Amino acid sequence: MHFSPFDHYLPRESVLHALEARPKVVATLLFALSVVLLPDGAWMGFLLAWGLLVAASAAGGVGMGYLLKRSLVALPFLLPALSILFTLPGRPLFRLALGPWLLTATESGAVRFLSVLLRSWLSVQAAVLLTAVTPFPEVIHALHHLRFPRLIVAVIAFMYRYLFVLGDEALRLLRARQSRSARVDARRGGGTLRWRAQVAGGMAGQLFLRSYERSERVYAAMASRGYRGELLVMHPHALQRRDWLFLLLAAVGLALVQCLGRCL
Repeated sequence: MHFSPFDHYLPRESVLHALEARPKVVATLLFALSVVLLPDGAWMGFLLAWGLLVAASAAGGVGMGYLLKRSLVALPFLLPALSILFTLPGRPLFRLALGPWLLTATESGAVRFLSVLLRSWLSVQAAVLLTAVTPFPEVIHALHHLRFPRLIVAVIAFMYRYLFVLGDEALRLLRARQSRSARVDARRGGGTLRWRAQVAGGMAGQLFLRSYERSERVYAAMASRGYRGELLVMHPHALQRRDWLFLLLAAVGLALVQCLGRCL
């Protein structure tokens, strides 16, 4: 495979890499839940939660720059939350004229928006750290052992695996287009936006047909080999003392986050 932008695992020799996948998945889910449960404006709680992320990234040999860069992908999805600035009642901060409307941003709206932004940003950083220190197949098997719905786990596993296959198919289609477009025929509209849209539409159709045919062949091959909806591995997935110690430290840290966020 040549197309691998979805694989964010960073092979390292670190404390987090040596842990079993289940405690890391549980700690990540508890971290996201703890951050979501913090009240609005609990700045010390958010700061301590970010400090836990910094410590975990150092223990995993992952730089904070990597987490910050990867977590920026969540910011565009928070743009609709900007409406909170102008919908909550409170002390006015500034006014924004938008055509015939005059929008007033309030202090309570700013606190709510910043809190939502920090919750999302910290949760995404935790998820990025999880995928950086844990191979994705191990995450899938951890979800299976944690009794997540089998159908959802299977869908996630196959989606992840065949995104790479679809990426390779798309790369081959792009390479074929480039090899046949060395010279653009201006009389046929080559190079215009309309021509490029037609070519892109044809490529999308070809990719769909190839993906459908490949899925039929893959299902037939897996069914002939005894696949019954469960991915089997040779890894024992046994929890050790260090895994329980990690869960204990994570629970204590998140309890401190809640106490600090609600008391200060």
